[in-house]
Amino acid sequence: MSLTIFHGGTVAAPPGKGNARATALAVRNGVITAVGEDALALLGEADETVDLAGGYLSPSFADGHAHPLYGGLEDLGPQIRSCRSVEEIAASVREWADAHPDADWIIGASYDATIAPGGMFDAEWLDAAVADRPVMLRAWDYHTVWVNTAALKAAGIDRDTPEPALGRIVRRPDGSPLGTLLEPGAIDLVAKVAPGFTLQQHVDALAAATERYAAAGVTWVQDAWVELDDLPAYEAAAAGGRLAARLNLAFRADPAGWQHQPEAFDAARGRVRVLDSPLLTANTVKFFIDGIIESHTACMLAPYADAPGESGLPNWEREDLHNALAAFDALGFQLHLHAIGDGAVRMALDGLEEVRRRNGARDRRPVIAHLQVIDPADIPRFAELGVVANFEPLWACSDDIMQLLTIPRLGSPRAELQYPIATLAAAGVTISFGSDWPVTGHHPVPGLATAVTRQTPDHLPEGGWLPNERVDVETALTAYTAGVAHQAFAEKSWGRLLPGMSADMVLLAEDPAEIPAERIAGVEVLGTWLAGRPTFQHETVH
Repeated sequence: MSLTIFHGGTVAAPPGKGNARATALAVRNGVITAVGEDALALLGEADETVDLAGGYLSPSFADGHAHPLYGGLEDLGPQIRSCRSVEEIAASVREWADAHPDADWIIGASYDATIAPGGMFDAEWLDAAVADRPVMLRAWDYHTVWVNTAALKAAGIDRDTPEPALGRIVRRPDGSPLGTLLEPGAIDLVAKVAPGFTLQQHVDALAAATERYAAAGVTWVQDAWVELDDLPAYEAAAAGGRLAARLNLAFRADPAGWQHQPEAFDAARGRVRVLDSPLLTANTVKFFIDGIIESHTACMLAPYADAPGESGLPNWEREDLHNALAAFDALGFQLHLHAIGDGAVRMALDGLEEVRRRNGARDRRPVIAHLQVIDPADIPRFAELGVVANFEPLWACSDDIMQLLTIPRLGSPRAELQYPIATLAAAGVTISFGSDWPVTGHHPVPGLATAVTRQTPDHLPEGGWLPNERVDVETALTAYTAGVAHQAFAEKSWGRLLPGMSADMVLLAEDPAEIPAERIAGVEVLGTWLAGRPTFQHETVH
């Protein structure tokens, strides 16, 4: 029975214990067996020691909402994330096309929507780069795509194409398609005729994504959008030892055909259980209640400030939503709901209340993710319904997207209600943090800093944006660790450094609580352990 002693640094205290730090920790066969003086007393028996070199050993981070498969697949197309103009994107697409003359389609992600007025992009801009093959680029939000004329023709989209259910085709004044498609109903018109990636490409993408997570100190991820067609890739990655982090899959409920999904999702969950991998579970169903504010598709209680009469695009009819939520809950699936607008949040809460009425009270821990705008009247309902409030803290700052697209659409006072992390925490709601990667970066440390400061990477504005919603370092760290463990029904297994818990740990170069807030974003990850096994180690760790 192998015994490893971690010593020479600071070991995080459990949540709520303040500064009760220790200096050592013992791990035997992947399980924490002692902390503090009890661990130091075992040094003479150790099979291995790890010198923390003055660093801070914390429970590993977990990501309560992300899309690792899509994050990994972004590497396979033109690299446009860093482009700061339409011309730069076009050049990157042209360069990739020239380097891949045999590719039938050019598929890439994810461009910055703020570089075109209103986030609307013209097919002709891509035609100037590549005209002979279809091009499909996803925006950073993954609710929008930009295509060239060849892609529109391949999908049969023209001025006579009717507006799809659950989507929008942005049009020119004459009714012809501009080249920007909003939400799945429109996006799928192109996506269904585009070639897919191979099974091996999917497996490699998952391996690359989880390796990135390991290097960021993450050991568990809620994969928040999985189609049944993608399940073989997850199974192959798990069976082949290609995963460097635990993944829990959330199958996407389809508003247009959910009635056939409960049986299929239950069978898929059974396949994953038979696989019996400690790194793969499939216990969740994902509901997209609405879209996003920037494209006017988030569902709002009142019209948008810059679009009178427009209140968004809810994806579900009320009765269908209630029936679907109840059906999946009855099978024991955890419910995970995307809700951006205050109207969508209310729909989600109403639906969860109806689930409890129909199926009875139990510890179901439903998750509502993103929560950009919440009507203050709905705040008490989160604790009443046992909802886990999942935030992506990197979004809680006044960046270009916020200034150029979001605030003009919301107007005051709604713009001042965004991302009420501190308000929900004070109301006794369990907070979990995620990234929504690849929408934004996968690394938790910058998100930790943003939650604490509510500032951009340039430390603006002074004092933070909507500073009443800042949280302290302990609250933010707990949201990335024990908070996600609670979301995952794993609070007795990981998320805290206590004897009997899995040795899921991250070594940080510094204790974030002991340095100025403006330096938190630069804290380096030096090592990551999953059940005592190193999944990432900096060369300085030994």
